[in-house]
Amino acid sequence: MNFQVIRNKILSLIGIFFLSASIAVSAQQMKKNNQKESKEPGWNKEVRVSPKASIEETIGLTDITISYSRPGVKGRKIWGGLVPYDKVWRAGANEATKITFSTGVKINGKSLPAGSYGFFIIPTTKNWTIIFNKVADQWGAFTYNEAQDALRLSITPQPSAYHEWLTYTFENLKVTANGKPNSAIIYLKWEKTKIPFTIETDGK
Repeated sequence: MNFQVIRNKILSLIGIFFLSASIAVSAQQMKKNNQKESKEPGWNKEVRVSPKASIEETIGLTDITISYSRPGVKGRKIWGGLVPYDKVWRAGANEATKITFSTGVKINGKSLPAGSYGFFIIPTTKNWTIIFNKVADQWGAFTYNEAQDALRLSITPQPSAYHEWLTYTFENLKVTANGKPNSAIIYLKWEKTKIPFTIETDGK
């Protein structure tokens, strides 16, 4: 066995030793971090840091429910940062936002049948796209399938007063009992941006 072969074997053994030591140190550090986390006062891994929320409104004869989770800004850059531009976003956190209509409605003048829909948004530096997807129950946008879209609309985002926690609101309600269409504007508000779309329901 020549010197070069012996040298290569020694170097390999040294490399394996340092790699094993590094893995052991990393594992030990992770264990310490987990122990520290679990010992923090009041720590509960079951608590959602983006709380679940739901809002309901009856517009005319139509019941509308929005189920979502509420992420906080927490000092982060939201648009073009935490929420990237040009990618499908769940319009909330955790599970995809779900919107349920008890009857058929019109969204910005476009018809949408009764049912539950996954609600998604594609933000851009200009107009945004809102999406009502036929698969209502999804985790995030990881399994989102464009082929299942029931309706897509282009929306212009608007400046808003600051909202630390993402929220949905029903505003500008127009409800009558004379058979005319009833309507409201739904807003998604977060950080300093709001995304509006109009809901119109049959008054008969």
